[in-house]
Amino acid sequence: MSPVRSRRELYSEATRNALVDEATTLFAERGYAGTSLEEIAASALLTRGAVYHHFAGKQALFEAVLDRLGIGAIKRVAEVAGRQSTPEQAAIAGFDAFLEESCDPVYGKLVWQEGPLALGWEGWRRCEQDHSYALVEGIVLSLMDSGYLERTAERTTVRIFHEMLGGAGLALTEAAAEDKPQVRRECTDLFRRVLLGLHQQTVADDCSSVSATPR
Repeated sequence: MSPVRSRRELYSEATRNALVDEATTLFAERGYAGTSLEEIAASALLTRGAVYHHFAGKQALFEAVLDRLGIGAIKRVAEVAGRQSTPEQAAIAGFDAFLEESCDPVYGKLVWQEGPLALGWEGWRRCEQDHSYALVEGIVLSLMDSGYLERTAERTTVRIFHEMLGGAGLALTEAAAEDKPQVRRECTDLFRRVLLGLHQQTVADDCSSVSATPR
C-alpha cells in the first residue's frame, strides 16, 4: 500500500514540476545561456527563492530537464523494442524509435545542442550514459545471446553502438525540418546494414570454425 502523501509534499512536487515545465519551454526557445533563473521563476509564477529551494542553480535545473526528456524517450524506445519478436527486430525498431524522439525539436535542441554547452562535455556525456547506455547494452547483449552477433569485445561493441545512436541523433537535430525524414531513413538503413554485416561475419566465422573442427 502506497503511503499517504502530505499536502506539503504534493505542493512541493507540483512546484518542482512547474519549474521543470517552464524551464524546458524557455531553454528550448532561448537556449541555456539566454535564459535566466528569474525568467523561469516568473514564468512559473514563483520567486527566485522557490527555484533555489528545489535546485542548486540553473545548471541543476537544466539537468532535471534533461533527466525528464531522457527518461521519457528511453521509456518509449524500450516499449517499442519490447514489442518485437526477435532481438534483431528489437534493435532496428528501437533505433528507429530513438530517431523519432530526436526529430522532436525540443528534445533535439536540448539534448544534442544545448546539453554539451550547459553541462560541459564530460557532464553531458555522463548524463547521456545514465539515460541510454543501459538500453543499448541490453539490446547488444540480447543480439549476442541469440547468436545473431558474435560474443566478442562486448564493452567495445556496446560503446560503438551507443556512439552510433548519438551520431544519428545529432545528425537529425542539425538537419533542416524538410530534410529530417530523409536523414532518418538513411540512419535507419545504415544501422540495418551494419547489423546485417556483423551478422554475416558471425555466420561466416561459425562456418569456418565448424569446417576447421577435426572429424
